[in-house]
Amino acid sequence: MAKNIIRMQDVSRIYRMGENEIRALDKISFSVEQGEFLSIMGPSGSGKSTCMNMIGCLDRPTSGIVEINGKETAKMTEKELSALRNKTIGFVFQQYHLLPGLNILENVMLPLRYQKIEKQKRIQKAKEALEKVGLKERFKHRPNELSGGQKQRVAIARAIVTEPNIILADEPTGALDSHTGKTIMNLFREINTAGTTVIIVTHDPRIGENTKRCVRILDGKIQSDTTSSNFEKNFSEAFNV
Repeated sequence: MAKNIIRMQDVSRIYRMGENEIRALDKISFSVEQGEFLSIMGPSGSGKSTCMNMIGCLDRPTSGIVEINGKETAKMTEKELSALRNKTIGFVFQQYHLLPGLNILENVMLPLRYQKIEKQKRIQKAKEALEKVGLKERFKHRPNELSGGQKQRVAIARAIVTEPNIILADEPTGALDSHTGKTIMNLFREINTAGTTVIIVTHDPRIGENTKRCVRILDGKIQSDTTSSNFEKNFSEAFNV
């Protein structure tokens, strides 16, 4: 039986604005096993981004328990949280977040600097990650020389270079055309097939309904948590390129 890599129990997140309270998450509970391929889906303002921030150790709950890799985040210092993030989670964002002054090899090497890996090893691992996403010939290009799809591939390479347990992707196809988006989804599937947990945060039903598992959030509450019985067929039909 696979172990739970994420556990959220009765998690609430309340933001206070003057005398008003905004309950972004309202006592949500779910667990994720190592190796799952799932989406967290909901419209803007549903609480899905707050949920992502909890999983990504970017925020702490007002109440309830968030455990990542068996560690309760609310009990950790900022330094411990940062170390857990860097070791356990690879982030992919809609807007790529690449540094324009660095070439793509240097961009992918960045997370390894925080792990105090010596330079030659960093170069080797970054090249391997870029090869996995099909950018073997582009090491010296800068972000402004790449298409949107290529930039997202670089962002994915940067996310996998530390060999994290979890890939956390926030609207990763939102800025891409349909064909490129399908290519990126297939890349996430390849990464997942190799054993990495992949979580995609999205408002797009086409993505949410074609991952193996879909957790739907609305008004800070879980509306449904479903697992597809025809995942391989549905995914292949939805993202065939």
